[in-house]
This record gives sequence, structure tokens and C-alpha cells, in this order.
Amino acid sequence: MANLISLLQEYGVLIVFAVVLVEQMGLPIPAYPVLIVAGALAMDGGTPLPGVLAVALLACMISDFFWFRAGRHYGKRILKLLCRISLSPDYCVSQTEDTFRKWGPKSMVVAKFIPGFNTIAPPLAGAMGTGIPTFLSFSVLGGLLWSLTGISIGAYFHSDVDQVLEILSAMGSTALTVLGILLGLFILFKYIERKRFQKAMQTERISIDELRALLDEGHDPVMVDARSATAQSLEPPVPGALLVNGDPLNIVSALPKDRHIIVYCSCPNDVTAASVAKQLHAHGYKLARPLHGGLDAWNLAFRAELDPDLTPADAPPLTIS
Repeated sequence: MANLISLLQEYGVLIVFAVVLVEQMGLPIPAYPVLIVAGALAMDGGTPLPGVLAVALLACMISDFFWFRAGRHYGKRILKLLCRISLSPDYCVSQTEDTFRKWGPKSMVVAKFIPGFNTIAPPLAGAMGTGIPTFLSFSVLGGLLWSLTGISIGAYFHSDVDQVLEILSAMGSTALTVLGILLGLFILFKYIERKRFQKAMQTERISIDELRALLDEGHDPVMVDARSATAQSLEPPVPGALLVNGDPLNIVSALPKDRHIIVYCSCPNDVTAASVAKQLHAHGYKLARPLHGGLDAWNLAFRAELDPDLTPADAPPLTIS
């Protein structure tokens, strides 16, 4: 542990840059403790505070701009990828989409203080067409506020942080083992949390082939779009679909309870659609089922068959009432 502290004292700038960059890219590596330690060491002759702040801000900007360009180029696909690799539950994107829509690019100022939102906000800004100057201005402000807060905490409480470092140094390799175990437990907790959420959302899903069979048999299923308003603006819904907009019971209240209801979303594991379907089940709509594969599956199955040369985004709508 003493060697680690020596490394922080000697290569503090590089370590701060690397840890902040990795954390901002989305990996579950806590960067704030490193910023706090760097701020404390700066008060004791380490890298000056402006230098620590500069490299932390640079790391934030590199990560933010990378994800912003990815969101601009790949749109909704990059958001799905981030949610798949995230240790947070699968509703991570859907929760942040409407938050960003409500506050716009200004939400970048506080995004880094909100777990999950810090990684989702930059690609979401790109996907929603935020201008580069606007994005950069709020991204810089947010990165500056986030970095400065952590460094300032370390600088203000540097005497207390020094005592903690001395204790860790005296513990030697035991301290590294303890820190490693704590990090492992954190990752395990997030993993278990995700699995528990997925289990809670387990319900019978309907496949595209089963949906096609319903249509062929003349059952006329009702399509329900369970996506957020932001997702609906990024990708058009199934023509004729009912839009949930936060109140699924209200939009289906006029339907008979023996009507087939197909709920879809565009989130990993169809969790939003499954959640809405379970709500409908609880109120007597026993034929409500989430569509396996969501909007992507519907686009591939129905829009592409109208013209095989068209991509799902370019294909004309096919109405399902």
C-alpha cells in the first residue's frame, strides 16, 4: 500500500487521468476516491490542484465527446449497448431518456453526479441532435463541477485523508486486499440487483411468429408502445399503436379484457414492455403480452417484408390496429 501511495504522489496526474477516463467510459471503477486523495496530496506537496483539475476535466471531455459522437452516429443502438453492458438494472436508459428530454443539454451539468446518467447523457445528447457547441459548453461545466467537487473535498479534509492514508500504508498488502474485496462486493451487489430485476420482469412473451399467426387468424391485436416519449421521438412507433406515456391502464380502459394486447418497447430484455404487461395482467387484461425483441423485431419482420431492399428505418409503415 505504501508503494501505491508513492505512485499517487509521483504519478498522480497520470493515475487521476486513467481512473477518471475509465470510470467515465462506463466501467464500475470509482474515480471519486482517487480525486479526493489527489486533492489531499496536492495540499501536501503533490501535483498542484490546477494540474489535477485539468487532467480530470480532460478525461471527462474525452469520454463525453466519444460517447456524444457515438450517439450522433449510431443513435438508439449505442444506448441499447450501454444498457446491456451496464451493471445497473435494464431500465437505466428509459429512466434517463425523459429526464434528458425535460431538462435538455443543461442536464449535463449534474449528470456526472447521478449513477448511470453520467454515461447515458452524452450519447443521448448526440442521438437527439444537440449541437456540438452547446454540448461542449454544458459538458465542460459539468465535468468542471464534478471534478472540482471531489478535489475540493480532498483539499479541505486533507488532514483527515492523510490519517486514512497512513493507516492504509501501515496495513500494507492487507489494505489492498480489503479494497479489492469491497470493489468486488460492489460489483456483485449490482449484478445481483440486475438479476433480481430481470427475474421480477419474467412473464410470457409473444414471438413475432405468434403475432403473425394472430393476425392471420383475424384476432386484430392492439399494439401498445411502452417506450418513453424520447424513444418515440428517436424512432417512430408501430403505426396505429397506442402510446403509454406513463399511464397504460388509462389508454386500454376502453378495450374489452378478452382483447389481445401486444406491448413492445426498445429496451434490453423487453423489461419496460414486460412491466406494462404485468400491470395490465393485474387489472384483468390476461391476454396482454410483451413482444419478444420489441420494436426492432417488429421492424425486421413486418417493414422489411414490404420491400426486402429497404432497411427498417426507410421502410413505409404497415398499419396494425
